[in-house]
Amino acid sequence: MRMSIRTLSRNALTLSLAGGILAGCSWFGEDEAPPLPGDRVSIILLESDLEPDPRLADLEVRLPKPYVNKDWPQYGGYSDHAMHHLQAGDALTEAWSVSIGDGGDDENRLLNAPVISNGRIFTVDIDYEVRAHDVETGRLLWSREIEIPDEDDDAFGGGLAVDGDRLFLSTGYARVIAMSTENGQEIWRKIASGPIRSAPAVSKDIVLVTAVDNQSTAYSASTGEKLWTHTGFAESAGLIGGSSPAIHNSMAYIPYSSGELFALRLTNGRVAWSGSLASLRRVDTLSSLADIRGGPVVDRGVVFAISHAGRMAAFDQKSGARVWDRRIGGINTPWVAGNFVFVLASDGHLAALTRRGGRVRWLSSLPIWEDPEDREDPINWVGPVLVGDRLLLGNSIGELWTFSPYDGSALGREDVGDAIRVPPVVADGKIFIQTDGGRLIAFK
Repeated sequence: MRMSIRTLSRNALTLSLAGGILAGCSWFGEDEAPPLPGDRVSIILLESDLEPDPRLADLEVRLPKPYVNKDWPQYGGYSDHAMHHLQAGDALTEAWSVSIGDGGDDENRLLNAPVISNGRIFTVDIDYEVRAHDVETGRLLWSREIEIPDEDDDAFGGGLAVDGDRLFLSTGYARVIAMSTENGQEIWRKIASGPIRSAPAVSKDIVLVTAVDNQSTAYSASTGEKLWTHTGFAESAGLIGGSSPAIHNSMAYIPYSSGELFALRLTNGRVAWSGSLASLRRVDTLSSLADIRGGPVVDRGVVFAISHAGRMAAFDQKSGARVWDRRIGGINTPWVAGNFVFVLASDGHLAALTRRGGRVRWLSSLPIWEDPEDREDPINWVGPVLVGDRLLLGNSIGELWTFSPYDGSALGREDVGDAIRVPPVVADGKIFIQTDGGRLIAFK
């Protein structure tokens, strides 16, 4: 399969819905995206600020120059989740495809994204078998089966992070494990306060994990010593999976399923400020789930976060004061690049917001039903990831779509053969797709 990136002339889970017309030139060829039938019908019943601002009609979307990131060491890329505009080659081809183990099923899905460091890509399957592959060739370097207690056979969730020569694994059976990146040898193991659904965050020799009871714990990356804990409000229900904290300089920004966002001092866990993204108006059961499922993003003095409950906000990084607050809901991490924020909303829209005021520059509708006429078999989306003047989005029917970051038009799509439940990851000009079937596909 061959993909070609065209340089543009400008300066450079579960909820979804219906219709619109998507067309354009394909990243994966010259096939046009077909028209999408059906009418949009809200299933969240929330008022929304997702309407293009007519005052921005003439505002040109400008992006920073693409750059090559050597690694993707943890959830969201780097610890602050601000990856900006990544670079890939002008002509990408599928380089290799390998099995990463058991991809799970509809009841126990693989939601742990790969991480990349020093020429190695690390994965973990639904049975907690960790593998290391060579980034260039896909060759298996090592694998290690993590022992699971008998009473926790049905545990799921967690994820990976890498820092230096250590690989960190959080698990759904309440364990945090440090391993050698060289051979997978276990270095230390600790018991957390409860099952962990999200990947660890790591920076400055501190590993930070958040359990399902909304308790966060910081460990020494070197020794595993517990350094501090912080507890948010407990929630009786939440979304499948979880969000990892963001870390920037001496601060950690921790999202909870209650809709709370806490800014904590990384060294001692003391609260600097907090904010809430719970809905101001709860009209149904779905809107009462305030879970911050996408990771917060820290960029140039501002923290961006979005909740499932229909609120997205930008906070001043130091004081926690709200820079802006919008009625937009989502379960994916926003993508910040230049003066724009790209958001995949829960109501089936991809949007470009202005970084400063959160106003909508453009809005693109996504196909949300496999059968739009009868509104059956919802399609779930993940992303976006900005690489090579393209926004990449994956979906649950095994398609990888590309959209223009400049006007939101659909540029093309490619069938990868199985559901995509985690966003693509990018490193050293290469794109990696992990599928539900337990396959890892590399393009270079």
